[in-house]
Amino acid sequence: MPLSPQYRASTSHAALGPEFYDVVAAATFPDHILRYRNQRAAKTVGLDALTDEEWISYFGRFQPLAESFEKPLALRYHGHQFRTYNPELGDGRGFLFAQLRDDRDRLLDLATKGSGKTPWSRTADGRLTLKGGVREVLATSMLEALGVDTSKSFSLIETGEALVRGDEPSPTRSSVLVRLSHSHIRIGTFQRQAFHRSNENIAKLLDYTIQTYMPDVWRDEPSARAVAFLEEVCRRVARVGAQWMTAGFVHGVLNTDNINVTGESFDYGPWRFLPVLDQEFTAAYFDETGLYAFGRQPDALFWNVTRLAECLLSLADQPSLETALGAFEPALRQAFTAALPKRLGVASLDPQRDSNLARALWIFLATTKAPFEQTFFDWFGGLSSADRALRSPSKDFYTADEFGPVREALKDFSPREGVNLGHAFFKRTEACSMLIEEVEAIWKPITEHDDWSVFHAKLDAIDEMREAYGLT
Repeated sequence: MPLSPQYRASTSHAALGPEFYDVVAAATFPDHILRYRNQRAAKTVGLDALTDEEWISYFGRFQPLAESFEKPLALRYHGHQFRTYNPELGDGRGFLFAQLRDDRDRLLDLATKGSGKTPWSRTADGRLTLKGGVREVLATSMLEALGVDTSKSFSLIETGEALVRGDEPSPTRSSVLVRLSHSHIRIGTFQRQAFHRSNENIAKLLDYTIQTYMPDVWRDEPSARAVAFLEEVCRRVARVGAQWMTAGFVHGVLNTDNINVTGESFDYGPWRFLPVLDQEFTAAYFDETGLYAFGRQPDALFWNVTRLAECLLSLADQPSLETALGAFEPALRQAFTAALPKRLGVASLDPQRDSNLARALWIFLATTKAPFEQTFFDWFGGLSSADRALRSPSKDFYTADEFGPVREALKDFSPREGVNLGHAFFKRTEACSMLIEEVEAIWKPITEHDDWSVFHAKLDAIDEMREAYGLT
């Protein structure tokens, strides 16, 4: 297999021991049609030189990667699902396939979705619909281009089975997805050990996680170590929450098993992007109370890290952990204020002026219901883009009185270093967006004619946006 010198495999997660995973086997699929391979991500871990046949062998048939796991690991965890505790969770249609070091020396996971049944599948078939795989590729590509810390969709292979689902026309096509992610240690991983009152395993998991993913927060005393860890998780989870908000993204299912302690967004099911700023906008049709609505995402994330704090009560006292939880709200405010100028392509100035800009823009978007992504596109680079913005389909919003405070706030800001407003991407008049209607329009030619041209054209447009915005 042609591997670059960058390839560095690991079996780090196995060191936690069998209380944290089950050794499993991948399903055998009747077909393997490569639909997507992420060459840019593959290059970071030394797998970019694989032929398509080799790629399918590893990520469709799951031949072990050299020097990583001989057999996949289905990870064990619990979780609150819509705030109801479920002790029957775990990797039910996926597994940890391999671990690799990237070009930043981070330990990353290659994990699957749709790779077959495991001990945690319950009554499910362990499969992933092709539409679900396509949606995850689109979500991660868009989020990365908008500056969100997200897992990367690494591979999508159609697998030739007919699946029955209640929420889309059946039978429907099947696929297996591989994601590249910065850890799959979830809040729910800690919850499982707390549920079983395994204080020894909680301490073991804590130490492994700190040493592997956040060594700067190591403290020699166990109690101080637990508190420092919780503070760091609060900061990281708050940051990704702020990034979702400035991207206009609704994750849809913010259960504790979907929150990674490294603060990287992952596992995309019923996600949506906002058409307009609407705090009550929900992504999941089954979220009947709006628990995970756009504007409630910060509260949901804080509720989740509070559940993590409860898992650490065997290591640290409650007052100290409550103090650590206090890091979440200021981290969220700071991250949101910092993310907003970045999303607009302007250089951050100081907390006060950054905050003024964020407030003015948010009020404008909320009161006028101007198209969310179009507004950020039109004013990317600040007032330097004023002429371009006034040629936009949204131009009437910018001549209204409500835009005055935004224009006034932007006077202090200049394009941030590296922004190229002459990029071909800015010659277009409409933003590159990812609304649900667009997702359905991408899927329609695939399901009706096996035509992938619209899908690939969208990914090309997202790549152009990522290059123009320079947010990653």
